[in-house]
Amino acid sequence: MRLSAVLNLPRFLKLIINLVVLGTLLFLCQRVWAQDWRPVRGGIPFGISGMALIEQQSNSLDFLIVHDNKKSNQGRLALISIKGKNQPEYLSFNWPSKAELPNDLEALTSIPKTKNTAFLALSSSGKAYYIILESEPKTISLVKEFDLPIIPKGSNFEAFSLQDIDGKLVALWAHRGEAEQPATLYWGLLDLTKSQIILTNSVNLKVPFPSGNVRHISDIKVDPAGVVFISAASDPGDEGPFQSAIYIAGSLGYSGNKIVFKQNPQLVPLYRTNYHKIEALELIPGAEGGVIVGTDDENFGSSVYIIGGQ
Repeated sequence: MRLSAVLNLPRFLKLIINLVVLGTLLFLCQRVWAQDWRPVRGGIPFGISGMALIEQQSNSLDFLIVHDNKKSNQGRLALISIKGKNQPEYLSFNWPSKAELPNDLEALTSIPKTKNTAFLALSSSGKAYYIILESEPKTISLVKEFDLPIIPKGSNFEAFSLQDIDGKLVALWAHRGEAEQPATLYWGLLDLTKSQIILTNSVNLKVPFPSGNVRHISDIKVDPAGVVFISAASDPGDEGPFQSAIYIAGSLGYSGNKIVFKQNPQLVPLYRTNYHKIEALELIPGAEGGVIVGTDDENFGSSVYIIGGQ
């Protein structure tokens, strides 16, 4: 063996060790990333386009979710259960047999003060569905249907949320926008007994990220203090690649007797991903809570992830 080869042997061994360490770290990072995101179901019919909390226990979470399906043999509603670190359990619901199937459900919100048993689902065309989750056996019943108060031509609604603010039922919903077209955020008061939303006002909104084929609002939720959380997502096609982000869009509150929205002038991404198309979010209170997001990753199905969760 040549002297130069002998002298270079430690350097070669060091290179091999560095490569092994780097490979191990990359593998562990992939394992951690894979464990953070929990697959729900594979394939286009199982994308999650809206979600609402049903029950929160010490080591489990139950959610009602909606699918944006259009065919008669495809599901519209399902329940997912997350128990500890296990993968989500999935239970599909049949739409009430005497009611016409909804087309393209894009958002879901619980109705405040109903103990998470009553919900409103919204289709992309602006039709709202008042539904009840029966406990034993777990079934869905449809109470009534009604339309949003204003549906401009070309609207594509992807977000809807309800919140009790100072004793009044406030509704917030959004046309998603796309690329250079901004999202339009609407708000008003809901009279559930009359199935009527009285529109208060609206604003336009564009997010700084993602860019390109971006939907500036893909879902929305309002917390009890009136803070408005939104998701935004890019959708270049069924194969992706997808990008998404979570923002605080502003806050709702009263000025005199009028509900007003104070828009955030500088949107800051609270979370972003370069791998998933977030179309659903929900707020989970408490020490083990966080913001849970659900995805419609088209050909890649759906996943959930708890931002800030343990």
